[in-house]
Amino acid sequence: MILVTIGLILIGMILVVLGAETLVRGSSSFALRMKISPLLIGLTIVAYGTSFPELIISTKAALESIGDISIGNIVGSNIFNIALILGFSAIVRPLKVKSQLVRKDTPVMIGVALLFLFFFRDFIISRVEGLLLFCGALIYTGIIIRSATRERLLSKAENHLDEGLPRTLKNIWLDVGFIGVGFVLLFFGANILVDNSVVLAQILGVSQAVIGLTIIAGGTSIPELATSIVAARHNQADIAIANVVGSNIFNILGIIGISSLIHPIQGFDIKMLDFYWMIGTSIILVPFLLTGFRLNRWEGFCLMASYFIYMFLLWPK
Repeated sequence: MILVTIGLILIGMILVVLGAETLVRGSSSFALRMKISPLLIGLTIVAYGTSFPELIISTKAALESIGDISIGNIVGSNIFNIALILGFSAIVRPLKVKSQLVRKDTPVMIGVALLFLFFFRDFIISRVEGLLLFCGALIYTGIIIRSATRERLLSKAENHLDEGLPRTLKNIWLDVGFIGVGFVLLFFGANILVDNSVVLAQILGVSQAVIGLTIIAGGTSIPELATSIVAARHNQADIAIANVVGSNIFNILGIIGISSLIHPIQGFDIKMLDFYWMIGTSIILVPFLLTGFRLNRWEGFCLMASYFIYMFLLWPK
């Protein structure tokens, strides 16, 4: 029984990841065909595309009143993104980053995490709080686009992003087909993943929160993991780090915002330790990056070690 459940969870993860990739591919191709700026596509569709799995999973969990999975998915993903993904990426190749990311975006990530903790103080994210978070996502995205344009980086950014964006498909019907298939894969993958994760929690005798913080969080973070490792190997440190920082911000503002707007989220089994670890890993990233604006291998080892310590403390003995 447990092997079948684990196998179905793996199938669900694969479907969710393939769905996200297919959806981003079709959406990017359609946007390019409609003459939308590659800068705008890169800052929206592609940048947030890696968070589609978290969005689908958290929304489904919220609708089914499985708030522990919905909240745990986001908290666990944010910890996974910084501690494991950035840690491993830095070990692959030390990451040098621009000061703007450290001085502006990273503090925003910390501030958003603290706001999330404040809203969740009663173990509930209401629709009003969700609306505030979602508005924050819209404002933050608008500020990024406006800042890039104001600093006259549009032409340079478009050239850079144009190289990394998928090319247009053969015709618009393929665009629509990819988008449709992407949503279908995400829908079925999310159903398989969430339903069988609940079963696995029952079999193992652990809380749904633990499953959300570990298995689901790791599975839905696969797109971020792949993006950051590839970027690190190609010496694109800004992409590797910005991918994680941007994803962590959007996970809270966008995903929790949207999910709780659809249905208020309750997560009574989520511990304060989980939030403190998420905020702590966010904060410790700042002095690491400020030392020469570089994330070295030993700092990467420290981040990875913090993740395994967290897993040891989290998983029931």
